[in-house]
Amino acid sequence: MRRIPRSPRGAWTRAWQALIAGDYRRALALAQSAQHVAPKDGSAYIQATAQEGRAWARLGAGRETRDALDRVARLVAPLPSPDRPEHHYRYDPAKSGAYLATTLSWLGDPAAEPYTRGVLTRLESTTDGPPRPRRAVSARLDLALALLAADQPDEAGHITLAAITSGLLVPSNYWRATEVIAAVEARRVPEAVELREAYRDLRNRLSH
Repeated sequence: MRRIPRSPRGAWTRAWQALIAGDYRRALALAQSAQHVAPKDGSAYIQATAQEGRAWARLGAGRETRDALDRVARLVAPLPSPDRPEHHYRYDPAKSGAYLATTLSWLGDPAAEPYTRGVLTRLESTTDGPPRPRRAVSARLDLALALLAADQPDEAGHITLAAITSGLLVPSNYWRATEVIAAVEARRVPEAVELREAYRDLRNRLSH
């Protein structure tokens, strides 16, 4: 039997690692465990609830995903913006839109499209501070998944190609890129070949 961490931070961090590894049931168990031990008024509890929603989304459980998203929204609503929003263990209410967009895109819900477009617009603007180009690349991959769910594979291909050739795609997001590429290829989108070659070129450049 695999041990569930008693620390709420450790549990939701490992939940994220399990999500990346594709062990969605493990991610769900870790996220729920973190909620049991975390203070109900703390950031760790909110993070764990958000991770639960992402795990449910990966498992294709629509009702459970939306329930988790609703709980996150209620928890975040009364929170002020933190004085250090970049702090890894402080939940920034401004990021709740990004959590929602990512979770819905992973669920394959067409409703994710307007949310992901809004997140991308904010990340590329200067309204709330300087642009965040690396986060914008991740948002483009979320948008591509949302576009696929909305039956817009051509635009999904263009968006993904822009992300891959941006020079800003970090290795920790390669798994997201490969997921979108596989989905675009399954739709037989004309750009699929160019997309796969661009991703191969990216990996080859990094290996030399």
